[in-house]
Amino acid sequence: MNNNLKKFNRLSYSLLPTPVHKLENLSKFFGANIYCKRDDMTGFAFGGNKTRKLDFLIAEAIAQKADTLVCVGANQSNFCRIASAYGAACGLNVELVLGGKKPAVNTGNLLLDYLFGAKITHIDSEDWDVWENEAIKISEELRKKGKKVYWMPIGGSTATGALGYVECMSEIMDYSRKNKIHFEGIIHPTGSAGTQSGLVVGKKIFGYEGNIIGMAVTKNTHQLTEEVISLSRETAHMLETDIDDGTVIVDDNFIGKCYGAHTRKAEDAIKLFARKEGILLDYVYSGKAASGMLDYIRKKHFSKNSNILFIHTGGNIQLFK
Repeated sequence: MNNNLKKFNRLSYSLLPTPVHKLENLSKFFGANIYCKRDDMTGFAFGGNKTRKLDFLIAEAIAQKADTLVCVGANQSNFCRIASAYGAACGLNVELVLGGKKPAVNTGNLLLDYLFGAKITHIDSEDWDVWENEAIKISEELRKKGKKVYWMPIGGSTATGALGYVECMSEIMDYSRKNKIHFEGIIHPTGSAGTQSGLVVGKKIFGYEGNIIGMAVTKNTHQLTEEVISLSRETAHMLETDIDDGTVIVDDNFIGKCYGAHTRKAEDAIKLFARKEGILLDYVYSGKAASGMLDYIRKKHFSKNSNILFIHTGGNIQLFK
């Protein structure tokens, strides 16, 4: 691990490092060497990439003597689910601002939010800015009541949160060295920029020479590229380094009509992962990223016999919404 990274407080609710598996059946099916880093197995509150971010974010909240977390997301937000669990485990109050109509029946992540004891405000809007403005308003009201609030944006995508994926890149490089495997490409879903930003900074720090490819699931290539570059720079500054903006690759060809929309390609990828490997993906994040990876393989975007790493960021509880 980078010495500068060690300077930051981190809790240990994640079971790290997460395993890397070669997907033997899919590799044979596609004639490729496909590996999967199982960040759906971080081991806390059904796992996922947000646990890595929250290991650093909640440590910062505690260091600031916060007693209340305010988090933002959609009704089925994976980030809000894990934040709710983290708050419960650390004795913090959790206030969630969730976008979308309040459903008649609580399912999936929302069911778990209530089980973990979070207080929830539903906002009948699909506009992320509306959600965050409401969260800021609630934070101000709580502070006036004497609460010590730690506010987090959608996905926990701050420079502090991105440190979780700088650490993830360290794990990937350790695996590569120990097993003498070079990954030509690392593919993952990119939504609120935090995961990809951490990987981009880790690429620079640990000397990864392949491509990090973010399959966009929320916004177009231009928007997300700008957000990833901005957050990567901020994260790199914290670690006393810099980044090459040209290393940021975002592909928006697999989103579908909009964020959260089901796509045929994602459905096909979910079935293939389930039936070939017994691994569950979701329709919003990992399924779309996997569909992008498989499309790249079919179209021979990678060199023959190259190794490809798919980061499974979790979210499969969305299957039960």
